[in-house]
Amino acid sequence: MMSLVRQALDRYEMIEEGDHVALGLSGGKDSLALLCALAGLSRFYPKKFRLSAIYIDLGYGNVQDDGMRRLCEMWKVPFYRVDTQIGDIVMRQRKESNPCSLCAKMRKGALGQKALELGCNKIAYAHHKDDFTETMMMNLIFQSRFYAFPPVTKMEDSGLTVIRPLMLVNEAQVKGFQNKQKLPVLKNPCPADGKTKREEIKLLIKEINRKYPGASERMFSAIVNGKIEDWI
Repeated sequence: MMSLVRQALDRYEMIEEGDHVALGLSGGKDSLALLCALAGLSRFYPKKFRLSAIYIDLGYGNVQDDGMRRLCEMWKVPFYRVDTQIGDIVMRQRKESNPCSLCAKMRKGALGQKALELGCNKIAYAHHKDDFTETMMMNLIFQSRFYAFPPVTKMEDSGLTVIRPLMLVNEAQVKGFQNKQKLPVLKNPCPADGKTKREEIKLLIKEINRKYPGASERMFSAIVNGKIEDWI
């Protein structure tokens, strides 16, 4: 896990000397795996950087964060929890038919605000290789364009830089790491979990890959080599 994350950091120059990186911690397997990898790398990576973990609570109930806190303590990473009412706003007040977009936007806003408050200059998202191919396919089908989020994104409005260090790790590898390390995965409290367009696209790609083995890897190669706008 650390090897693949380091390859991504090096290849796309995600880390610079003295960076303070805010890790968006959701409690899911992806962000917990990224916490372990970045915390481990911070001990010997040639460019010294600090890591802080930020959990945005969406307000769906009394979510217990004990497991995340213990994992952060084990890796000596500061843990911060931000309580919000994003879930209530999106699901009850706004009654969004497609809640994921607004929820993601509000979560990013809350995460960015806390990151700036802590003096961070970068935010690490736990998007893995499969997330890249799913995003590309969603853009093809619903937006009529070939696009996936870049490894490094500079946010002009806040001055923060978003990095995606898990981009060379596929979901199966994350699951294997989760099981081996017994990561304290938090059950997703969102009522829309597993009922989204992204989940449909995930199943579609799995079916394509079953019929044409290796297709998902070739999709990812097309993304990396496709000279997509915003990519460095």
